[in-house]
Formats: sequence, C-alpha cells, structure tokens
Amino acid sequence: MNSPQLYFEDFEPGRFFQLGPKTVEAAEIIEFATEFDPQPMHLSEEAGRASILGGLSASGWHTSSMFMRMMIDSYLLASASEGAPGIDSMEWKKPVLAGDTLKGGSTVEAARPMRSRPHIGIVAFRHELQNQRGETVLLSRNSIMFRLRTAKEDVA
Repeated sequence: MNSPQLYFEDFEPGRFFQLGPKTVEAAEIIEFATEFDPQPMHLSEEAGRASILGGLSASGWHTSSMFMRMMIDSYLLASASEGAPGIDSMEWKKPVLAGDTLKGGSTVEAARPMRSRPHIGIVAFRHELQNQRGETVLLSRNSIMFRLRTAKEDVA
C-alpha cells in the first residue's frame, strides 16, 4: 500500500473530486443481480423492458457499489481514510441501464476535527452521478474520517 497523499487538511469545503466515467455492461448487471438482488428486471432485458425501468437495469445496490468503486479510484485509495460512520442519504433517482456511462463527483461540504479523537477529522461529502444524457441517477451524502497530517497520535 502506498503512503497517503491526501489527509484531512486536504479536504477543504468546496473541493471537488471527479468520479468516473464508468460504462455499465449487461453482463455485470446480471452477475451482480444473480448473487445479490435476483429480481427479474436485473436479470433479463425482456423483464426489464416489461418493468417501469425500461430495460435491463442495475440494482440500486449495484449502482451504489459502482459509485463506491469510483470514490476508491478517485481519492480514497490515495488518502489517509479511516472509514465512514455511515451514510446520511442514498437516492437512486433514475434507472441505470445496460450501456449507460456514469460520471459525476464528490464535493466536500464541511470538515471538522473530532473532539474524541483529535488525530482524526470528519469530512462531509455530497455525491452525484449522472448518465450519458446528463440525468442524475444517484445522490448521496455521507461523512468519512481521515487522519490529520499535522496531529500526533497518542500512544497509550
């Protein structure tokens, strides 16, 4: 694992991180659905067309997983991340269909050091993904914990 390049101090409010692009293939939709969400509209084009989704559609959980991978590739693997305390909101606004290309971004909304762990800060993000038509397919908000570059960890 490489040394982190991004620490808490690098996540100033307003900073934007590009996500994607990622083209969604039919085979990966079916593979994910087969294991984790085997509903008909995620397993066949015909069932997807017969549903309100309009075609073979990625599960919302699959969309969230692809979004997570985009965050990993964009900034998390290069950071001093300590994980996340949870997700405040996750909205699937439009279906993600086979052949769609997703892209978007993560914007820092706020950042503060933790009182209980002064060597870690919490960064609040707003995330958005769009398809190739510019339609928003995912909106999310969550906080992520990052180590501070300048703080010394207490060793007990």
